[in-house]
Amino acid sequence: TRYNYGDLCKPQLPCAKQESKKGVPFYAHDEPLPFFLAAIMGLQHAFAMVGGLITVPFVVFRFSVDFGNTELQQYAISAALIACGICTLINISKIPLPFTEKIFGRQLFLGSGVLSVMGISFTFLPIFQIGIDQQKQAGVDPLEAYGNMLGTSMVCGLSEIFISILPGKVIKRIFPPLVSSITVMLLGVALTGTGMKYWGGGAVCADMIWKEHGQVSSLDVPRNPSSTCFNGDVALGYGSTEFIGLGFSVMVFLVVIEIFGSVFMKNCNVVLALLFGYMCAGLSNYQGSEYVLSSKIALADPITFLWVHTFPLGFYAPAFVPMLIGFLVTTTETVGDLAATYEVSELAGKEDFNEMLQGGLLSDAFCSILSSLFTSMPNTTFSQNNGVIALTKCASRRAGFACGIWLIFMGVFAKVAGVITSIPDAVLGGMTIFLFANVLVSGISMASGLNLKSRRIRFIMALSLAVGVGVTVWPFAFADMRGSGYTANFWRCDDCDDTLKGIRNGVSIFLSTGYCIGTVLAMLLNTIIPEDADMVRLEEHTPGKEVEEKAVVDGDDSDDVEVKGNDVEA
Repeated sequence: TRYNYGDLCKPQLPCAKQESKKGVPFYAHDEPLPFFLAAIMGLQHAFAMVGGLITVPFVVFRFSVDFGNTELQQYAISAALIACGICTLINISKIPLPFTEKIFGRQLFLGSGVLSVMGISFTFLPIFQIGIDQQKQAGVDPLEAYGNMLGTSMVCGLSEIFISILPGKVIKRIFPPLVSSITVMLLGVALTGTGMKYWGGGAVCADMIWKEHGQVSSLDVPRNPSSTCFNGDVALGYGSTEFIGLGFSVMVFLVVIEIFGSVFMKNCNVVLALLFGYMCAGLSNYQGSEYVLSSKIALADPITFLWVHTFPLGFYAPAFVPMLIGFLVTTTETVGDLAATYEVSELAGKEDFNEMLQGGLLSDAFCSILSSLFTSMPNTTFSQNNGVIALTKCASRRAGFACGIWLIFMGVFAKVAGVITSIPDAVLGGMTIFLFANVLVSGISMASGLNLKSRRIRFIMALSLAVGVGVTVWPFAFADMRGSGYTANFWRCDDCDDTLKGIRNGVSIFLSTGYCIGTVLAMLLNTIIPEDADMVRLEEHTPGKEVEEKAVVDGDDSDDVEVKGNDVEA
């Protein structure tokens, strides 16, 4: 039949022969899928992205805004789901903008018009966390600090609008694959370290583990923030076996799904593995204390919507440059994501790529600004959903519309957010460290397309990664330790006025955020480092005979040029 539901849910046997596996039909981007199949395909996309989508707002609200306010954390998750659902519908629609043909000489669109879903990028996680934490250290209310970050992101989002109206060739020249790959790798390194903190029991207690040092524990130091991790009612030290075991259960189930899972299961492996770890936590306890608090689910409202909680929009100047770089990073990601969607959807020769790219970038900018008005964080395209298209062989836009509706549905019914906020940090860490490492792998994959034999490329990558990875692994050369504001020795500023503190915080965020300083360094080096000189390779020769030389450019042996040299005397 044309629409085969069985192949989507059939488990895979590792010992099965490749020839015995039945082929799956490909559904093009304009395929009029029936309602039920579109709903199933859309649900797969929603499941594939929901794990990454909810992580960023949950982490920001739990660890930076208000650790103890479960209601606020649940709202942040619901608002993110609803905002991303609405933005997905916009991006897939491809809305023609009036009068643009007369103004710009070509028709401009809002939306890519392909199955490209929208979500909250991990790029903005460290920027929001550092910005909010610095404002809290300066005495700003956390809710006001979050509103300031939303306003700052709206201002920076205007830069992507400008980029979106540039010709496609110019966009690719501004964001070459070399810079993009370095940026994504540095982002993956930073996030993977964050995921490790959650896996061991929580980010705050991980940062405070220095209080357990033998030379410090005997001193009279403030107890809060504490080095004790709380997962439900269980209170243990960071890295306890119990926490590590819960996170490891998620990873084990990911492996099981990859070996035995059906197409449907592999598409939503993150959600299924997270639920398995959640189940393990719910069925176990530590000396009578529960890892999962059902009260968080009971306290969640049955139904919610946007603006149940509001935050005063403002502007935080020290976060402007990092946020601007964050938008440049997501722009490069979007260019790559849309190129991958274009390829996997088999649209070559059918749709104009530059037209799709322009609409997708404008949608990124518009939806990021709109999302801030929705009290949620900036939106961008989600790359992991290209894998869903490749596995299901379904590029139909109807599946994308169904995905957007599913996301709105999950956001409106707030009990979904109630379940998510009751997940222990250790379980969440087992999932996020896998998700974050996928970002790193994406950067490595992008770098594999470069000519790594080139001395120039290797030099730019090495120096940019040296600085970027260095400050990611140990940011305290430029950043303040948690609970110790304005104490970093590169610029001690505890007695500065507010203006100077603001400037100092901006410099601190920039220098201590690996992918910020690494990206700028890569752009600078890519501009000033000259291309490799032609390398002349001498062939083996006999004295007294003519020598043949080959000019090799950039380490590439293709298109060799023979050069006749003079006779060599013995």
